[in-house]
Amino acid sequence: MIKCHLSKLMGERKLKIADVARAIDVHRNTITLLYYENAKRIDFDVLDKLCKFFNCKVEDILEYFEDK
Repeated sequence: MIKCHLSKLMGERKLKIADVARAIDVHRNTITLLYYENAKRIDFDVLDKLCKFFNCKVEDILEYFEDK
C-alpha cells in the first residue's frame, strides 16, 4: 500500500488545495485526489512539481507500506 502525505505537508503550511494547484500549475482535481488519497496514479511531472514546491523528496510525499 502507498500512503500519500500531501495533506500533512499542506496542513503544516496551512495551504488549500486551490493554492497548491495554482502554484504548480496543475488541475485542482489532481491535487484533490492526492490530498484525499483517492488517486490511482500520479504523473512524474506532477510529483516533480510537488517536490520542488514543498522543497522535499519523493519519500516525503509518498510512502510504501506492506499490505497485511
